Amino acid sequence: MLKIRARLVPLVVGTGIFVWALLFFSGPSFDHPPPPPPLFHGAAHPPPRTSRKWRARADAVRRAFLHAHAGYRAYAQHYDELRPLTDDPVNNFNGWGVTLVDGLDTMWIMGLHREFDESMPIIANMTFALDQTSFAPFFETVIRYLGGLLSAHALSGEPILLARADDLGRMLMPALNTTSGLPRYAVNTVTGQTKDGWTRGTVLWAEALSCQLEYKYLAHLTGRRQYYESVERIMDVMRDANVKGGMFPTKWNLIQGTPSNAQFSVGAFADSAHEYLLKQWLLTSKSETKARDLYIRASTSIIENLLYITPKRKLLYVTDVTGGNPSHVFEHLSCFLPGLLALGARTLDLLPRTRQLHEWAAQGLAQTCWTTYADHGTGLGPDQMLMEAVRRTPETPRGGLWIDHVERWEKEGRPGGVPPGLVLSPPKPVGERDYSTRSGGYFLRPEAVESFYLLWRMTGDESWRDRGWAVFQAIERETKTNSGYASLLTVEESPARKKNEMPSFFMAETLKYLYLLFIDEEIIPLDQWVFNTEAHPLPIFEWATWEKAAYGIR
Repeated sequence: MLKIRARLVPLVVGTGIFVWALLFFSGPSFDHPPPPPPLFHGAAHPPPRTSRKWRARADAVRRAFLHAHAGYRAYAQHYDELRPLTDDPVNNFNGWGVTLVDGLDTMWIMGLHREFDESMPIIANMTFALDQTSFAPFFETVIRYLGGLLSAHALSGEPILLARADDLGRMLMPALNTTSGLPRYAVNTVTGQTKDGWTRGTVLWAEALSCQLEYKYLAHLTGRRQYYESVERIMDVMRDANVKGGMFPTKWNLIQGTPSNAQFSVGAFADSAHEYLLKQWLLTSKSETKARDLYIRASTSIIENLLYITPKRKLLYVTDVTGGNPSHVFEHLSCFLPGLLALGARTLDLLPRTRQLHEWAAQGLAQTCWTTYADHGTGLGPDQMLMEAVRRTPETPRGGLWIDHVERWEKEGRPGGVPPGLVLSPPKPVGERDYSTRSGGYFLRPEAVESFYLLWRMTGDESWRDRGWAVFQAIERETKTNSGYASLLTVEESPARKKNEMPSFFMAETLKYLYLLFIDEEIIPLDQWVFNTEAHPLPIFEWATWEKAAYGIR
């Protein structure tokens, strides 16, 4: 049984006490089923130990969080984000305080219970209201706000968090009222009016496939079948889609529920969709085989079509392909993929050859992500790179396509014992890197350290912790301000020029993954929890018999 510590927290306004009590005694059940058997059969968990070095490093990350949190509270509380160069606030995600909500579970995980408790009155009085001309982006609101509330509730047991999550989940539902069932870009939480984003009449694949974890867990906690049915309808669209193999395009028609372009990617338009295929299956105790099968199709297509190596350093990278033509653009956002492939390799019943390819790809991609950090004087990696392409020749008819080079290496008797793309390259200066910078900013993103954390937990290889520590030191050295931490305009120069922003995901994801990478104890066991795409851990659960009957789960 998930251990829960419930506490009564004082509210700011007098009427809040009545609302709290009403919700506590008449709201939905807050009990969780016992966790299922471990998922990671045979995984190489690092043995429990006490290490002063790593404890000190985890404490350093904790202090970094406290520094950012203190700056946010002093200059931006009740607003969305802090502008850390001018010490003033900005509302860019609905104006409900996204930094606070996004960081709640990080506070709990780091043992910052006083800061957590001080946040509860603010949460209790949230209404998620918008004026008639404003709209909440469905995707970002689900992964940051809804995921943050649900995760903080799962960790702490605070009933008000579930009550607010239920309110928000209900208010966002009109976004799913489309002909196809795919979500529109944004919704007004008061009127229910919806609107398109810049992709008029279409939805990005990442936006459509990144609400299932949150809504299925919310359905499980509240018993509200419409939460499950609405997001499962999207899964049916994907199952029935006429796509080549598992190459799910990045844009989909909102009326017809069919692809509207021919781009296949794991970048910004598609990244979290790949995550949620595997993670739905894990979150529901491996019960939803539709999601599992879609993940296997998609990940197989990634291995076969999107992975390339560079000509000199043999850096393994993932890019997007449109109509069979690779762009050779490698995004920092795509550095989540090594961790996901490793997670899939450990949890899926794959054929030995397939599992080996996934593990190799995970290691090689993560090493390239690290290399892009190590190559720069700031110690931080750029947001986008244009990778040098291998020339097409009779020997390499598809250029640097990784799977072709692996198969040739195997036919030649595996010379060197290490597959192409897995030899770690030392740092190189400009001109010797096999890539050019396309977007040189560093935006406090978490994807690289996310994969470092997952690879360390699943392999026990301490080198991933050392690389994570180097990244954290660079963050402290280059991005810290008097009130928080700032994105960088370029990683090419040190000291780096800063950008006046501190995205909420820095406290929700980047610092959380670094803390979990450095702490010796596995305080969020990967066989009992699943992280959403904003690093909000949700507990693995089993559908009850009545839920399976009510929701049509087979």
